[in-house]
Formats: sequence, C-alpha cells, structure tokens
Amino acid sequence: MSDATTFSGAEGASLIPPVPRISVQSFCESAEVASVIEEAARDRRLSKAHVKTHMGGVAAAIEAFRSAPTPNLIVLETFSGRDELIQQLEALAEFCDSGTKVMVLGHENDISLYRSLVSRGVSDYVVAPLDPISFISHVSALYNGQSNETLGRVIAVVGAKGGVGASTLAHNLAWSISRSLELQTIVADLDLPFGTVGLDFNQDPPQGIADAVFSPERLDANFIDRLLSRCSDTLNILAAPASIERHYDLPDQAFDGLLDILRATSPAIVLDVPHQWSAWTKRVLVSSDEVAIVVTPDLANLRNAKILMESLRAARVNDVAPHVIVNMSGVPKRPEIPVADFAKALEVTPIGVVPFEPKLFGSATNNGQMLAEVDGASKLVESFDEMGRLLMGRATVRRAKKTLLGPLMRRLGARKAS
Repeated sequence: MSDATTFSGAEGASLIPPVPRISVQSFCESAEVASVIEEAARDRRLSKAHVKTHMGGVAAAIEAFRSAPTPNLIVLETFSGRDELIQQLEALAEFCDSGTKVMVLGHENDISLYRSLVSRGVSDYVVAPLDPISFISHVSALYNGQSNETLGRVIAVVGAKGGVGASTLAHNLAWSISRSLELQTIVADLDLPFGTVGLDFNQDPPQGIADAVFSPERLDANFIDRLLSRCSDTLNILAAPASIERHYDLPDQAFDGLLDILRATSPAIVLDVPHQWSAWTKRVLVSSDEVAIVVTPDLANLRNAKILMESLRAARVNDVAPHVIVNMSGVPKRPEIPVADFAKALEVTPIGVVPFEPKLFGSATNNGQMLAEVDGASKLVESFDEMGRLLMGRATVRRAKKTLLGPLMRRLGARKAS
C-alpha cells in the first residue's frame, strides 16, 4: 500500500540506501514477521540501526511505552480490523514522543485503510507478508526519501594475497568507469601507510583520505571536496598519505562517515582496500555494494579467496556474491590453476581474466598513467571497460565451462580438516 519503491533480489538490494543511526522497536503478532525483521536487522543496510523485536502487537507497544521513551521508529504488526486498529493507535499516540515514526504491518490490502492511517500520522502502511529486503526498503524510504538517483555505488577491490595487483586493477577500473560510462567517479586509497593511488595517477596532493579519517568532526561534502585531487573531468582521487610516521590502528567505524558522504555525492566510488584483515577492513567490505577479489592463479590465492568468499557471503546474505578477477594469467613457465577450476572451486564465474603483460603494465606504472593512456586500442582496455560496466550494474557476466578440480580441491579439503 505504501508509495515507497520496493526492491527484491540481490540486484535490487544494492539500490537501497543504508538506514541511518536510528532506534527501531517492532511489536509483532506472528513468528513469521518477527523472523523477517530479525533477519533484516542483520543486513548491512541496517548495521547502524539499533533494532529490537517484541511479540504482542499494538497492545504490547502501548504497555511498553507507558513509562518508557519511544524510539525513532515503531513497527507494529496487526490482524485487527479498522476500528479496533485506529482505537489502538490513538491510545499509543498518547505516549509517542515528538519525532517518532510509526510503520504498520497489516494483512489487508485496503487503500481506504491506508489513507485513514496516514491521515492520523502513521508514516507507512505495509501489507504483510514481506521479505527482509522489502522491509529494509520501506524503512530506508522513511529516512532517506523515495528517490535513489543520488545513491552512489561503492565498489571495494581487495587482493586475496599480497602482490596480486589489486591496487593497479582498482585504479584502472575507476578510470574505465569514469571514461566509458561518463560517470563522476572517486577512487579512495584505504592503504594509508603504503597506498599507491597518487603514484599511479601521477599526483602528489597535500591532503587526502587521512585528513577525513582523523578529523571526523569536520566531515561534510565541502570538506571532502577540498580533499579530492582531480585527475580528469570525471575522475577524482582520495590519496593516502603513504607515511608511517603515525600508527593506523583504526576503529571498525573509521570510514563510515566518509563513505556516507561519498555515496551521497558521487555515483561511483571505487575503494582500494589493502590486503589485511581487521575490524575496519571487514566492515568496509561487508558494507560495500560490490566486492571484487583479485587473485593470481595459484593454490594460495584459491585458498584465501575461498575463505574471503565464505566470510563475505555469510555476512552479505541479501547481496550478490563477491566477484573474482584473475590477474597476471599466463606467466611464462609458471604452473597455474585453470580459470575454470578456480570458478568451480569458488562457485562464481570470474568477471575478468587479465593476462600477464609486463611491458604494458610496467610502462603505465612508471609513467603514472592508466592502461588506456598507454594503449587505448588494447583488448585489455576493453576488458576493463566490461568489468567496470558489470560492477556498476550495466552488464552481465558469461558463465565459464565446468571442469573437475581433482587433486587441488582434495588438497584444500585435507588442509581444512587438519
């Protein structure tokens, strides 16, 4: 019944803006709806909200708030008829604090009831049953508005192992997205002590991402705009200081405020995430709209990618699986795991296979250029354009052929068992 735009499936979920820091208390009458809300509370888009679920419906809410302050949002499931429901809501209104929103989950698809409730101050009326993504979509619409045109897409790129070229690929993906899709794009270097985005784009900005991380009280769109370094009409970078003069033991929410502002100001954000595992790196990866894991075709990368995939899939149940990009494929005389075997082991099709091209990549790196600037006609540039379109939701990936992994998977399984 609500006018809010609702989404379904993992692709639609990526269009939902994260819910801000609010308190939510739900009062349900059925175990099914309570289970949906509890599952939704574990989603990354509700990670900042404090959600509690109770049973008892509207009657329980009235009793609960007789002597307690009301939260930012009250969610009420009801099977009551129109007259009884309105009477209950009027009783609840006596205890509601100013600014509290009320969402009613009803079981009647009745437009006249919806209008009657809205006229009495109810923020939203949603017809049950619903799934977790639909519930999140309605809550998000209450606090972010109904338009998603300004919602930026955050793409996190991380290496399964050190030295796999994840930073180089992240920077070239950002360049491709800004150029081929003509979107305002920001690439943020999260490797504060050793980041290379400044080198790769031949920039040496005096300020960068560290100023945002260590000055959270100053964060706003204007402050971030001053920290950006312009690389082209459609591409800006947030460079890392590349300094070890201070320690970077960051809290898990260190980048939350920055990413919120970037989402609201740029349609495409590419995060160059360092190869490390900490509270903040996990939070960044889990909260991103898309994750791309860069690997080289060997056993250590296969193991690490599998570990990462399993962890992120468990934490992002309502999102698409992380993507995989195979880098430095075809190194002369080096034994490699076939790409199809990688795909089968990870249960995901790599969105790109980047061949070993030392001359092309070396020239670009030493000159502070992107691949498209060194050889714009290269098929490799077209491959980056395709990967960029897919990560921005503008293309589809082709499935790889199935093969048998044989001794490689038995070896991994034996190690895990031991």
